[in-house]
Amino acid sequence: MTDTLLETPLAKLHGELGGRMVPFAGYSMPVQYPAGIMTEHLHTRAEAGLFDVSHMGQAELVGEGAAAALEKLTPADVQSLKPGRQRYGLLLNADGGIVDDFMVANTGGRLFLVVNASRKHIDLPLIESVLPAGVSLRPLPDRALIALQGPAAVAGIATLIPEIAALSFMGVWEGVWQGLPLIISRSGYTGEDGVEISVPAEAAEAFAKTLLGLPGVQPAGLGARDSLRLEAGLCLYGNDIDAAISPVEANLVWSMGKRRRMAWDFPGADRIRGELDNGPKRLRVGILPEGRQPARSHTPIHAPNGEVIGLITSGGFGPSVNGPVAMGYVVRQHADDGSALQLQVRGKFLPARVAPTPFHPRRYAR
Repeated sequence: MTDTLLETPLAKLHGELGGRMVPFAGYSMPVQYPAGIMTEHLHTRAEAGLFDVSHMGQAELVGEGAAAALEKLTPADVQSLKPGRQRYGLLLNADGGIVDDFMVANTGGRLFLVVNASRKHIDLPLIESVLPAGVSLRPLPDRALIALQGPAAVAGIATLIPEIAALSFMGVWEGVWQGLPLIISRSGYTGEDGVEISVPAEAAEAFAKTLLGLPGVQPAGLGARDSLRLEAGLCLYGNDIDAAISPVEANLVWSMGKRRRMAWDFPGADRIRGELDNGPKRLRVGILPEGRQPARSHTPIHAPNGEVIGLITSGGFGPSVNGPVAMGYVVRQHADDGSALQLQVRGKFLPARVAPTPFHPRRYAR
């Protein structure tokens, strides 16, 4: 596996912790540890899980006009982002499809970007292609990224770095701890309170071990990360959003700045404006199957009369809700909460209904 796959700076630690490694986005990544996915999921909800997300792409945009340049590719309002704050955004293609979703932070004097592992080879050249003279994109392959998530996460790391306790959701702190230059955001992709920490790669293992020594912290893998984000109703690129899906269809209009929706000066604006005015043909919705049988990605969705009306994009068992949960796209006429659906699972039709997301309450530090 390691002959063809990249490894993160925490590869040795995963081995020591008994991580079961699988290929993911070109990397060898831990899907779970000996405790198992369900235990890791529930422990993160109750205390704190430590996730290696170093496969993600990190970069910084430097130079006057960096925010305006990035807005050539996204409808997010980057120029209004204050120092010490972070924002979720979407990179769009000319047709209004989603090239990727990303995080952007204003660290004061530069923008810090985190993009998806499977898309960084596309995102970074795309961003570089729109930069004016005086603005430069600097990839940061020499940094690891660690997510500490759960109700005990911030209290734990604040015993090391007290400033983190004062951050609100999407707040960012940059500083030096024991000689290490860190960038820490109060954010994550589990629906829980927590932090994501950018740390120099050579110090990542020692830093992760320090975090694992905090009260209530246990390692968690990709399996728990996926079930946590699904319960929280959060999109996974390549499953729930892709280059053919618009922000309107994906129910991500909230990520588009008000100023940007007045100017309509971003890629795919004509399509998106039309969908906002007239309604899209399909919408991403939450889906609750009846019974205990999960409906996985690519499961066909039918109306009660048998007509095919959509497709499941993410699905599985939700440990916190103690039942199956899913997301998918259905034609707009069947997208209202409570709408009856039939899911074709292993040749049988299972009843389901459209349900609001998140399936489990998000507990961000507002």
